[in-house]
Amino acid sequence: MSGRMHGKRISASGRTLFNGSEDASSIRSAYVIQQDILLPTLTVRETLTYAADLRLPGSVNKAERRRLVEEVIIELGLKEAADTRIGNHEHRGCSGGEKRRTSIGVQLLSNPSLLWLDEPTTGLDSTSAYQIVRTLRSLARKGRTIIVTIHQPRSEIWDLFDNIILLSKGSPAYVGPAEKCLDYFATLGYELPTFVNPAEFLIDIVSVDNRSPDAEKDAQARVDAIKAAWREHVATLPAAAGGTSTTTLSTRKFRAQRIPLFQQIKVLTSRTWTVTIRDPMGMLGSLIEAVAMAVITGWIFYQLDGSLSGIRSRQGALYTAAALQGYLILLYETYRLTIDIQVFDEEARQGVVTIPAFLISRRLARLVIEDLPVPLIFSLVFYFMTGFRTDGEEFMIFFAVMLLEQYIAVCFATLCVAVSRHFAGASLVANLAYTLQSMACGYFIQSNTIPVYVRWTKWIAYVFYAFGALCANEFTDRFYDCPLAGGASNPACKEYTGQFIIDSLGFPDDWVWRPILALLGFALGFYLGAAVLLKSWKANIGMARARPSDSDASAGKEKMVARSSEETRRICVELESYALDIEKRTLKKRLTKTILNPLTAQFKPGVVNVIMGPSGSGKTTLLNSMAGRLKDDFTTRYKKQGTISFNGLVPSDDVVHSLCSFVTQDDDALLASLTVRETLRFAAGLRLPKWMTKEEKMQRAEQVLLKLGLKDCADNLVGNDMIKGISGGEKRRVSIAIQILTEPRVLVLDEPLSGLDAFTALSIMDVLRGLAVEGRTLIVTIHQPRSDLFAHFGSVLLLARGGYPVYAGSAQDMLPHFADQGYQCSKTTNPADFALDLITVDLQHETRETVSRAKVQKLIDVWSPDMTPATRNGSIITPAELGSLARSPTSFPHAFPILLRRATKNFFRQPDLMAARIGQVAGLGIVLALFFAPLKNDYYAVQNRLGFIIEIAPLYFVGMLNNIAVYPGERDVFYRDYDDRIYGVEAFFLTYTALEIPFEIVTSLLFAVMAVLACGLERTAEIYFIVTFNAFCIVHCGESLGIAFNTLFTHTGFSVNVMSVFLSVAQTMGGVMALSIPSFLQAFNHLSPIKYAIGNMAPYTLRGQQFTCEEWQRLPNGRCPLETGEEVLNLYKLNKNAGMNVLALGVCTVLYRLFAYVILKAVKERWARRGWKVLGAGKKGKRESQAQTQTQTSVESGGDGLRGRDEREVDENV
Repeated sequence: MSGRMHGKRISASGRTLFNGSEDASSIRSAYVIQQDILLPTLTVRETLTYAADLRLPGSVNKAERRRLVEEVIIELGLKEAADTRIGNHEHRGCSGGEKRRTSIGVQLLSNPSLLWLDEPTTGLDSTSAYQIVRTLRSLARKGRTIIVTIHQPRSEIWDLFDNIILLSKGSPAYVGPAEKCLDYFATLGYELPTFVNPAEFLIDIVSVDNRSPDAEKDAQARVDAIKAAWREHVATLPAAAGGTSTTTLSTRKFRAQRIPLFQQIKVLTSRTWTVTIRDPMGMLGSLIEAVAMAVITGWIFYQLDGSLSGIRSRQGALYTAAALQGYLILLYETYRLTIDIQVFDEEARQGVVTIPAFLISRRLARLVIEDLPVPLIFSLVFYFMTGFRTDGEEFMIFFAVMLLEQYIAVCFATLCVAVSRHFAGASLVANLAYTLQSMACGYFIQSNTIPVYVRWTKWIAYVFYAFGALCANEFTDRFYDCPLAGGASNPACKEYTGQFIIDSLGFPDDWVWRPILALLGFALGFYLGAAVLLKSWKANIGMARARPSDSDASAGKEKMVARSSEETRRICVELESYALDIEKRTLKKRLTKTILNPLTAQFKPGVVNVIMGPSGSGKTTLLNSMAGRLKDDFTTRYKKQGTISFNGLVPSDDVVHSLCSFVTQDDDALLASLTVRETLRFAAGLRLPKWMTKEEKMQRAEQVLLKLGLKDCADNLVGNDMIKGISGGEKRRVSIAIQILTEPRVLVLDEPLSGLDAFTALSIMDVLRGLAVEGRTLIVTIHQPRSDLFAHFGSVLLLARGGYPVYAGSAQDMLPHFADQGYQCSKTTNPADFALDLITVDLQHETRETVSRAKVQKLIDVWSPDMTPATRNGSIITPAELGSLARSPTSFPHAFPILLRRATKNFFRQPDLMAARIGQVAGLGIVLALFFAPLKNDYYAVQNRLGFIIEIAPLYFVGMLNNIAVYPGERDVFYRDYDDRIYGVEAFFLTYTALEIPFEIVTSLLFAVMAVLACGLERTAEIYFIVTFNAFCIVHCGESLGIAFNTLFTHTGFSVNVMSVFLSVAQTMGGVMALSIPSFLQAFNHLSPIKYAIGNMAPYTLRGQQFTCEEWQRLPNGRCPLETGEEVLNLYKLNKNAGMNVLALGVCTVLYRLFAYVILKAVKERWARRGWKVLGAGKKGKRESQAQTQTQTSVESGGDGLRGRDEREVDENV
C-alpha cells in the first residue's frame, strides 16, 4: 500500500485510493519499518534532533524544532534514555525497546498526514507498547491516518483500535470497525468468553491449531468457513469502483517533506562529523594507515641514490604512492560505506535525503579530519624520507596528486557500494577494478607494449595518470649519478637521464598537468556515476525478499515425558543479595554504572520462572550473569556482589556451563543452509557424551525433534532473510531443541516469545511448560505475556528500571502482595500487564511521571526478600554431586569430522559464496593473461616479466578478502558454541582450514593455467607447479592474516586498515619495487611470503632468458642494457637459491597459520587476562586468584573445599 515494494514479477489487483484518488503525491507520509536503522554513536536526543532538522520545513525555527524534539521524547517515554547512545552489538547503549521508540520518534517528527508502522510494539514491554499505541491514537484523533500491523496486543490496546483488518495467511477474515468485529464473529457462533483478551481470541480462531491430525482438520475447516463467510458478507456490500484488473505493481510516490538542498547538506555534514569523531577506531585507523604506510614505505625507500638500482627503486616508490596508498583508502571506505549506506537508503526511500546531499555532506564532514590530513601526512613523511626533489613546486604537485588519489578512492568506493551493498560484492568490484588499474598503469607492463586489445584501458585507468604525473614530476629534466665521465652528454650515461626513463615507461612528454586534470575528472566522474547508480539501482528492502512463513506448523505436536526428581536431579537457583556494576575504562577515565541492585530471589525446578520488567531493567544482563556469559575485557569489567548459588552451592564456571543452557534472544547461531534434522543431528554428535554410540545420538536427536514438535518441518532448511526456510516460531523451537539435547538441569531463555504472534507464542509457552514438567529449572524473560499465560508462571521476579527488585516470589502471591500495598488488580486485567504498569514510570506527562515515579519508589522501598521465605527443593545437595556434573568439551578426534561434515554441507549449499571464492583468484589469473600474454624477450619484456612476477602479490589481498567474506560469520557460530563449551579452538580452526585448502588448491591450479599456458612462461611441469605452489601459499597466508586480525579486532574496518598496510608493505619489500631495503626492515622482510615467492619465481622464470633491444636503446658499445636473465637477477639482487626460497615459502605459510591459531587460542582462552592475574594483580589479586582456584578445584573434584551457604554465613558472623 505504501509503494515500497517494486519489481516486474510483483503484480497487484484492485486499487489503493488516497482520498478517492490513486495519486498520492499530495500526501505526506512516514513509514516505521521493523528494523531499527539508527546510527549507534548518536544519543537518542541527537538522533531525534537531526531527524527534526531533516524533516521539518524551514519555516519552523530552531527553538521550535528543539521544543518538538523534547515533546516527542516525553511522549514516547524516552526521557531517561535521552542522553544515552543508541549502541550496537559491539558497544552497549539503549535497550531494544528504547531503540524501537526512537525509530517511531524519528518518523513522528516529519509531521506526516499518513503514518505506516510495521510491528511498532515488537520488543517492547506491555506497558511501553500500550503507551506507544495510546500515542498513535492521540495522533489519529488530531486528524492523521495511522495504519499499524501488530502481533500481540494486550486487552487495553484492543480498546484503542478503530478499524481492524484480520488476516489468515493473506486472506481477509474481517475488515471493518473494531466495535463491530466481535458482534460479527458472534453471528458466526464465536462468542468472546469473559475475561479473555479480544485480540488473542480473534487470532486464535483464525489460526490453524495442529496439535493432532483431527484438531488440525477441524481448525482448517473452521478457518475456511470464516473466510468463506467473509467473502459472502463482502458480496452483499456495494461494489467498489475501479474494477479488479491485474497490473504490475509500480512504486507509489508520496509527497516528500524535503528541506532545501543547502539545509540538507548542512544537517548531514554535522551529523556525519559527529558520527566520525565518535568512532575513534575508524578515524584512528585512517590516520594510522597514513602514518604507518608513509613511515614504513619511506623507510624502505629511504634517501634513494642515483644509481640504476636507485632509479628502479624510485619507480617503485612512485608506484607505491600512486596506487597502493589509494587502494588502502579504497578498501577501508568500501567497508565503512557498506554500513553507513543503510541509513541513507532508508532516508532516501522516505524522500527525506537527496543523493547530492548525501554525497556532498559525506566529503565535507571528513574534509578536515580525513580527506586533507591523510594525503598531507603521507606526502610530508613519504616524499622527504624517500629523497625526491626538494623544490616546493614539485612537492605541491606530488601532494596535489595524492589529494586527488584520496578523493578518487573514496568516490570509487561509493560507486562500488552503489553496485553492491554487501562488503563481499563491493570489495570484489573494487579489487578487480584495482587489478585492472595496476596492470594498465605502466609500471608492471610498459604502457606501449600492453596487448592491443586491452591497451585502450590505460586511458581509463586513473592510476596510469597518477603514476605518469608523479614520474614526470620526478624525472623530467633530471640526470642521476652516472659513474662515467662526461655527464648527460656521454651516450653511455643515457640510462641515467630522466628523458630515457620516461620514454622507457612509455609516458608522453609534458605529462604533469594534463594527468592532474584527468584525475580531477575521474573523481567527479566516479561520484556522478555513484549518484546515477544510487538513483537508478535502488537497494532491495527486507520486506521485498522471500520471507519465512509466520505460521508455526509444529505447534502442539510436542511429546513431553514427566520424570521423577531422581532422574532429573533437580536444581534450585538462588540469588542472594546479588548486585552487578559495570566499569567502562577509557584512556582518560573510568565510569561505573549500576546494572543490578541487590537481588534476592529463588528459581525453582518444575515450573516456569519468569523475569519481567520494563526496558532497561537489566533482565538480559541478569540472565547472562546467571549462565556465566559475562566476561571482562580490557575496556569492560563486571563487578559482582553477593552470590548465585545452585542448591546452596557456588560452583565453578565449568560446572555452571554444564548445568545451564542458554537460549539467546536471536537465532543467529543456526546455519541457514542446513535442515532442521541435520542441525539437530550435528548438534547431537557434538554435544552428547562420547560413550554414546552414533545410533544412540541420532535417536536422541529424533526424540528431541518429536518432543519439540518439529517433525513436519524436519527436512526444511532453517533459512534466513535470503533463503526461504522455517518460520520464526520453528526457529525458536530449534534453538531450544539444541540446548535440551544434553538434558540440562537449568534452561535460561531470553525473550523466547519476542516477535511472535499470540498463537505461536502460546505454542512455544506450551513447549516450555512441558520442559519444566520434566523437572528442569526454566528461567525466562518475557515482555508481553498473554493473559492466559500468567496462570502457568511458577515464580516471578519483577525488576524496575535501573535493576531494582520490586517483587520476587511465587506468581500466585504477587497480586496479594500488591493488594496489600493498595494496588488492586481487577479481574478483567491481565496480571502481567498490571504488574508491568505498576513498576513502569510514565514519562509521557510531567504530572503522571511524578506520581508514577513515587509509586515505583514506594514499591521498591516496601519490598523485602523476607516477605517470601525461600524453600529449597533441589535434589542435589553435596559438592561432590554437583562437581560431578562438570562437562568437558568434545574431544578433537570426535568433534573434527562432525564439524567438517557440517561446514562442508553448509558451504556447498551456498553457490554464491563458492563462486566468490573461486572467482577472486581465477579472475586475477584471467586479468594477468589479458595484459601480459604473450611475454616477449625485447628490452621492454624485462619490465613486463618482473611486473608479472610482482603481480602475484595481489593474491595476498585476495586471501584477506576471501577471509573477510566468510570468516566473521563462521567465527560468530564458533563463539556461540564455544560459550556453550561444546568443542575447542583446535576443532574449529582445523575445520575452517580443511574446508579452505581444497578451494585454494583448485583456484591456484586455475591461476597457474592462466600464468603459464596463457601468459607464455616456460611450459614445463616444474614451472607450472612452482607457480601453483606460490599462488597457494600467498593466498593461504592472506587467509591466515585475516583470521588473526579479525580475531583480534571486532571492528572489521580497523582490521581491514591494519591488514592492508601490512600486505602493502610486504608487496613493496618483495624485491622488485625496492632494491635497497634498510637492514632493520630486511629482518622483518624475512617474515614475508612475498619475499620468498619473488625470490623463487624470478630465478625459475628468468634464468636462461635472452633479451634484445632496439637501436635507440643500445649503449655506445652496441650492447643492450640488459641482455640475459642473469643480468636482470643480479641487478635486482634476486640471483639466489630458488629451491631454498621455495622451502622458506612453505615454512612461512605454516608459521602464518600457526600464528593465526595462537591468536585465536589466546583470545578465546583469555591468555592476556590470565597473565595479568599472574603477573600484575598484586598480592590481593593473587590471594583472590588462589582462593578462586581452590574453590573451583573443590567443586570439580567433589572435595570438601566448597561449603554450603549456611556454613559461609556462620563464618561471616564469627
